Amino acid sequence: MSEEFFDPDMNTLPPWKEQDTTPDFDSPDSRRQYDVFLSFRGEDTRASFTSHLSSSLQNSGIIVFKDDHSLQRGRHISKSLQKAIEESQISVVVFSKNYANSHWCLQELVKIMECNRTIGQVVLPVFYDVDPSEVRHQTGEFGKAFQNALNGLKVNEFMVPKWRETLRHAASLAGFVVLNSRNESEAIKGIVQKVAHLLDKTDLFIADHPVGVESRVLDMIQLLDTPLSNDVLLLGMWGMGGIGKTTIAKSIYNKVGRNFEGRCFLANIREVWEQDVGPMNLQECILYDICKETTTKIHNIESGKYVLMERLCHKRVLLVLDDVNKLDQLKALCGSRKWFGSGSRIIITTRDKQIIKGNRVNQDYIMREMNANESVELFSWHAFKKATPREDFAEISKNVVEYCRGLPLALEVLGSYLFDRPVSEWECVLEKLKRIPNDQVQRKLKISYDGLNDDTERDIFLDIAIFFIGMDRSDVVHILNGCGLFAEIGISVLVEKSLVTVDNKNKLGMHDLLRDMGREIVREIAPKELEKRSRLWFHEDVLDVLSDQTGTQAVEGLVLQLTPNAKCFSTKAFENMKKLRLLQLSGVRLDGDFKYLSRRLRWLYWNGFPLTCIPSDFDQRNLVSIELENSKIKLVWNEMQRMENLKILNLSHSHYLRQTPDFSNMPNLEKLILKDCPRLSEISHTIGHLHKVLLINLKDCISLCNLPRTIYTLKSLKNLILSGCLKIDKLEEDIEQMESLTTLIADNTAITEVPFSLARSKSIGYISLCGFKGSAREVFPSIIQSWMSPIDKLSSLVQTPAGMSSLVCLDVSTSSSHILSSIPEVLTKILSLSVECGSELQLSRDSILDALSAAKSKELESTATTSQVTIVKTSSLIECQVHISATKKSLKSLLFRMGMNCHAADVLKESILQNMTVNALDGCLIPGDNYPNWLTFNSESSSVIFTVPQVKGYNLKTMMCFVYSSSPDNITSDGLNNVLVINHTKTTIKLFKKEAFSSFKNEDWQRVLSNMEPGNKVEIAVVFGNNFIVLKTAVYLIYDEPIDEKHEQCHSPDEIFVVDSGDENESAAERISLQVEPADDFKQNQEKSVGLVHSPSGSHANNIRKEKKNRKINKSKNRCCMCWICILSCASGVQF
Repeated sequence: MSEEFFDPDMNTLPPWKEQDTTPDFDSPDSRRQYDVFLSFRGEDTRASFTSHLSSSLQNSGIIVFKDDHSLQRGRHISKSLQKAIEESQISVVVFSKNYANSHWCLQELVKIMECNRTIGQVVLPVFYDVDPSEVRHQTGEFGKAFQNALNGLKVNEFMVPKWRETLRHAASLAGFVVLNSRNESEAIKGIVQKVAHLLDKTDLFIADHPVGVESRVLDMIQLLDTPLSNDVLLLGMWGMGGIGKTTIAKSIYNKVGRNFEGRCFLANIREVWEQDVGPMNLQECILYDICKETTTKIHNIESGKYVLMERLCHKRVLLVLDDVNKLDQLKALCGSRKWFGSGSRIIITTRDKQIIKGNRVNQDYIMREMNANESVELFSWHAFKKATPREDFAEISKNVVEYCRGLPLALEVLGSYLFDRPVSEWECVLEKLKRIPNDQVQRKLKISYDGLNDDTERDIFLDIAIFFIGMDRSDVVHILNGCGLFAEIGISVLVEKSLVTVDNKNKLGMHDLLRDMGREIVREIAPKELEKRSRLWFHEDVLDVLSDQTGTQAVEGLVLQLTPNAKCFSTKAFENMKKLRLLQLSGVRLDGDFKYLSRRLRWLYWNGFPLTCIPSDFDQRNLVSIELENSKIKLVWNEMQRMENLKILNLSHSHYLRQTPDFSNMPNLEKLILKDCPRLSEISHTIGHLHKVLLINLKDCISLCNLPRTIYTLKSLKNLILSGCLKIDKLEEDIEQMESLTTLIADNTAITEVPFSLARSKSIGYISLCGFKGSAREVFPSIIQSWMSPIDKLSSLVQTPAGMSSLVCLDVSTSSSHILSSIPEVLTKILSLSVECGSELQLSRDSILDALSAAKSKELESTATTSQVTIVKTSSLIECQVHISATKKSLKSLLFRMGMNCHAADVLKESILQNMTVNALDGCLIPGDNYPNWLTFNSESSSVIFTVPQVKGYNLKTMMCFVYSSSPDNITSDGLNNVLVINHTKTTIKLFKKEAFSSFKNEDWQRVLSNMEPGNKVEIAVVFGNNFIVLKTAVYLIYDEPIDEKHEQCHSPDEIFVVDSGDENESAAERISLQVEPADDFKQNQEKSVGLVHSPSGSHANNIRKEKKNRKINKSKNRCCMCWICILSCASGVQF
């Protein structure tokens, strides 16, 4: 058998007993040449155990020094043997029965233990067919052999105690015991695994100066250490070349790798994969590093996949795949999570985000550039060999660091290049970098460019690098699509490969060094022949080409920026640029015929265009974008051409422009930008022809008085900007025809009123108009209030979780039909609405009822089923009569509170919940009156009318409503849409959407109840969905505790005065004697309560049921303190 042991008899241990099993591989005092030094007694084990052990170690890739017959033996070990021991990382000592019979072996052991003590060498004892205690105490067969060694030759008397102490110390170390030769193979396997595990603690080189590494490593480790720690997790690291992905991955490998059964770092996968047998070599490397196998040969990728899956599926491993650029590489090296044992971690570094998209990884980590402090420190270590720059180099160092833009590769390369150079050379290098980037940095960054799929992607990259940094992505897509470059997918690929960025404003960006890399690619094509370059951007180069008129058809793009009144160039300079696609000019003057400009031109950007109109001999038919900002144009075209391809027209800051062109010749225009055209006074009516336009920007056109009516017919328009148009005073109601309009910005105009029809817009998302600014959901309540008379002071806004107003007030005494027709749209944006009428007649007029009825009937059209629904208008606003075919029905009960919580409300609620019984024929059983805590009013319809009673000594605290309804059994919702509180006396209507019950606070409900004064005629109406039939409605008015302790009242404690209302379902004015019922007759009390909802008519006095005042009811400890809605649904006949 084989086992690792620790002797419990050892109470005290020498310093090297508790040895550090981490080999000190980086010790400066020794250069390690061997992995293992093997010490053994040749006569005992050379031909058997030791031979097998040595072979197994070597087959696992471990370099072994075996003390054998090739070395001359004597009483003292040779210097070469001592050197071999010193240069080994681990010593394996095989103690056999006759090991101590050799002076040579004992001297070896002394040297081994000396290295263990002085340089931290790991010693692994193996006790072959001998007990560890015999070695430790020199007893038994091992002791006899040791005594023979002492008797056989003259021995220095000082050596004997040393040998004994050395044997005792060595035998006290944890090791392996092999007592049964039949299990030698298992023992050898265990020893090899232990040695391999110890050797695997070697770390990878990180960096001479790992600035900023630790913080990023900790971020990554947090992603690796997830709650799913026992699952196989893949982590992707994504970033541009040279940003430090490999450095961070190495550091993680060193930091956590020893916590796994095996680990492997596969470096430079992109490069190795392209070699002849690269994929198979990578697969073999994984086997060697994790399984220590050197004999397995992989002949093709598919067989390699099977071998990896078979060998790794039970191992918890850390695998780092560095610089992956193809999905095939992932499939070959970590094809599935099933390949690896539980708890394994796979880290993938890549420049291409496509590699780690979707569920290919569990987490992704986007590499960030170094911040300013990190950049200065890293650069300084390489340029000055210290953490900060020299004082006389501080300013120029700052310039170099800014150029590197936080890229570690550039900071290291340039820092090392500039080390120990004078300031003058630093300045020269910086000037050179403006035109020619550092070659080492260029080669590293260009790998990503070379990895692009085709020429279209490379052309898009070069165009962005030279022309489009900082421009809107959608604009660039239009322009490059016009060039036939498939820009939508192309830009996405560039973003995935870390070559281009898109910010939160949709602007294209690029690291400065990547920009310079792209420009250098163009320059390298023809370093000294400017006219043969595909793109010209460098100022002096462009001046030379235009001045000498040496341009050729190789030129596809040109950039030139000049100061005003600079040299004028002839248009003939463009005559030979037949393939010119992109032209960007600023402050440039051209003289001559514009027919020389290329017909292939797709983008014309000319800041400071010097002419009063665009020449008619300029062929513009293929232009996609015309941008002539700060131009001197008065009239855009004298003779207009048909421009089918034009998507963008930008004439901003053209201070002489008086009228717009005829838009009928540009049918595909999507962006019209005319900002700050102060003389522009007329917009052509042909703007209505722009059926694909998405943006119209007329900001600061101060002479513009109105918009043509045709502009409101633009169904595609999404963004309309009119800010600063001081003379525009009105937006037409036709604005609702703009069915795609999402953003309307019209600040600082003469507009004083928001169009009513804007409330009906289904698309509007953002508004900045008449002082209202924000999302439509946020500002619509305030806009609605601006249409209304501020009569009701309840109009203070209460914020809700949805950001909507909880209460909006509306005075309809003088309201127009526009306001009333907008009520359905208003209700979608608020929680409640307060309507104030001028009279009782106006309160019930059809226009108001129609508006409130339409609010829900329209909204619920999509939820209607095959049921036939008729909405009947009554004095209670809406009553739903539903005719349903013979199908199974579900009866539902809904209970809700409108007011503050109190003890009486809790008692009533519990009484309803505990006593309610649903019966298809007899209805439901609920409590009646319980004076003085609550009074009850009921009806067999969707509304209840009552007169608010005066209860002396009590205040109205809460109103509770119980609704009993029927619906098809396939509908699971409670069906409630709105609740209306109609005060006929005060001629007001308050509508509450269902959401209000979960959003209103106590003070909100208190304002509602305070509007219901004693003597007021009030109606409570509930509005349900189309498929619901309201069978019964009951309203409870709940009163609070007595105002004073003596309970002084005008009437006796068992009486209540009720004001007569005169209606059938209202209470009559009379004195009611209250009787106390037996406390234990709960069933009798239920039966007395039935009359509450069974009586369709008759006075309220006949419906009052006497209940015990002090009935004890268990109350829920988890009751909501704000408000609650209890929904009770059951099949017919089921008792609650």
